[in-house]
Amino acid sequence: MTWKVLITARTINDVGQEAQQILKQGGCELVIPPKLGPLKADELRSVIAGMDAALVSPDDYSPAVLASPELAGVKIISRWGVGYDSIHIPTATQQGIVIAYTPGFLDETVADYTFALLLGMARRIQEGHLVMRAGEWRCTWGHDVFNKTLGIVGLGRIGAAVAKRASGFNMRLLAYDPYPNLELGAKLGVQFVTLDELLVQSDFVTLHAALTPQNKGLIGEAQLRKMKPDSYLINAGRGALLDESALLRALTENWIAGAALDTFAIEPMAADHPFRKAPNVLLCPHQASFARETGQRVSNAAAQAIVDLKSGKKPQFVVNPDVFNNLAALRGKLV
Repeated sequence: MTWKVLITARTINDVGQEAQQILKQGGCELVIPPKLGPLKADELRSVIAGMDAALVSPDDYSPAVLASPELAGVKIISRWGVGYDSIHIPTATQQGIVIAYTPGFLDETVADYTFALLLGMARRIQEGHLVMRAGEWRCTWGHDVFNKTLGIVGLGRIGAAVAKRASGFNMRLLAYDPYPNLELGAKLGVQFVTLDELLVQSDFVTLHAALTPQNKGLIGEAQLRKMKPDSYLINAGRGALLDESALLRALTENWIAGAALDTFAIEPMAADHPFRKAPNVLLCPHQASFARETGQRVSNAAAQAIVDLKSGKKPQFVVNPDVFNNLAALRGKLV
């Protein structure tokens, strides 16, 4: 029996050729809509009817969407990447939909990019580039990175990979994590502190916490005002960890020296978003994971999860393993 698979992951045409072959050889018919993700609820519902599976970007899988008639036949949503905050997991489980993802695949490449953002912002590399492109020759003063203090908010896999890179710059390492892994911290030479202590002491603050309802807007005005005037904020984690209005004020009024941002509360960013004209900011279009070698591996793993379920196997990485206890809903989908 052939499965129809909707693909909204925007990487599929660039690094997903092998993943497409995995799906086709596994007995799947691919459906790639004219517009790739992230898709809003109405956009998603207009293309997902009749599908058996979906290989997705951070599309809006809200409770209303997951419980809608258009998703009645969907058996698995395979997320390209590690973040699944755009999917309401309890509703997916209730509906008998397996949620797969690819944890650990992006750690090193996102850590590389995070440090590239840090260096680029601190040393004003993008400003030098723009000056040269304009035919000018003018230098811009930045700040040193070596021997400075790096504050890591969320010392998970990616945060730990960033810490390893920072150690090569002889940086002092601080971390805030509500569930600190003391053994990992000791191994990396990281000192766990409160969020306020981290903000006050750090020259660079980088965000790597998973987005939860509890930490949405974790860094707001009160937190930004605690940072040093010559400090920098880097976010290659989740845009909603930041209060963007407060950060805009911080940049405009020079509360901090600058920010490098790869993720935003709403993506794609609006053409008239005030960040586009804000001072002392380095903006990127959520491309920390866009390294071809890693992208191919993630695409293949996301595709394999769909093929595994189709063939009666449990995918390797499942967000909601309890779904397999919901046999009535699951069997109804897999018959």
